[in-house]
Amino acid sequence: MSLHSLPLFVRLVGRPVILLGDGEQAEPKRRLLERAGAVIVGEDAQAALAIVAIEDDAEAEAAVAQLKARGVLVNAVDRPTLCDFTIPAIIDRSPVLVAIGTGGVSAGLAAALRQRLEALLPPGLGALADGLQAARAALRKRFPDGSARRRAIGAALGAGGPLDPLHAHEPDAVGRWLDAADAPDGQLHRLTLASADPDDLTLRQARQLALADRVYHAVDAPTAILDRARADAERIATPAPASPPPGISIEVVMA
Repeated sequence: MSLHSLPLFVRLVGRPVILLGDGEQAEPKRRLLERAGAVIVGEDAQAALAIVAIEDDAEAEAAVAQLKARGVLVNAVDRPTLCDFTIPAIIDRSPVLVAIGTGGVSAGLAAALRQRLEALLPPGLGALADGLQAARAALRKRFPDGSARRRAIGAALGAGGPLDPLHAHEPDAVGRWLDAADAPDGQLHRLTLASADPDDLTLRQARQLALADRVYHAVDAPTAILDRARADAERIATPAPASPPPGISIEVVMA
């Protein structure tokens, strides 16, 4: 399964971004760039990124061509075929940011998804992230092994866990969890696929793949399924051993 685009979060504080155009198309982009701390500059300035919000098609296409000739990455408002990058709908729970993109195909769909997801994410989600950041040293001390630490955090943040991110938490939630936390034991899960379509995975199966340290699978296992595992999870094209190594192991088999 190939990605239409690679999502990136770019720090723009104090950095120049070219913005061309004015009026209804340009003003929302100007506000967004200002909110991100960018320095908005004109067409002749040196910058790595540009947003072209010009209504006239011919004028917009000419501006895009000139900018791309200079090696500038361009977003052309309402012209997805001209875009090097697109600007997603954003849910801000600083420092947590959720970006929803459609590759420029439908801003309305991205906005509708943002509104639905916004209602699911509690206002205190950013405070939870800050709490985990502040506890990094304590987490390393409690779980010196990186894999054990990741499994413990994954279990705490899982559905119904003590740090479930979809639930509201007290300010000291991370500390209280850490005081009582134990490293999860090694686990082996057998994941029986109903089909080769990753959309047929159950929520439980998708979560198991996302937390796995290693994935055992047949040589012809569906790539789209294996791609749902963490990027740094080990892929092993053999049956799972009777006694797998410590951590979370998944054996993927077809029904």
